[in-house]
Amino acid sequence: MPDPDINGDPRIMRRAIELARHAALERRSGGPFGCVIVRGDDVVAEGFNEVLSTGDPTAHAEVVTIRRACAALGTRDLSGCTVYTTGEPCPMCYGACWWARVDRIFFASNHDDAHDFGRFDDRPILEALRQPPDDRRLRAHEICRDEMLAVWRDYAAMTERDHY
Repeated sequence: MPDPDINGDPRIMRRAIELARHAALERRSGGPFGCVIVRGDDVVAEGFNEVLSTGDPTAHAEVVTIRRACAALGTRDLSGCTVYTTGEPCPMCYGACWWARVDRIFFASNHDDAHDFGRFDDRPILEALRQPPDDRRLRAHEICRDEMLAVWRDYAAMTERDHY
């Protein structure tokens, strides 16, 4: 039997694929993206792309499912969990998985597939992140840094604070 820690569980991925089909072809709530989060043998949460149905550009399948998993478990820390998602996570979704501290991610299709079949193209975002903020297509500029550094200093001086 294949090791699910290395190869993943095809049954869980097939459920994510069902959710993707449902989202795109039946509900038309967004692109064909589905996600299932498991801890051990237990499904913690599942979801699909809801960008179009909610008007929320952050409602990607992974983000929706992470929010549901955190609510179900009563924590922001998803250590011990595995994400099964139908598309290789975009930078936002990868970051959400990172901050949620999931153990691993399995995906069924990659960035090139998403581009070729659905014109979802993460490549410009990935390239922009390699550039200095001022050189990106969507430029980012630092202002009021000294004022914010005062907040950071106060935050760092707090004796009791949670880290994430």
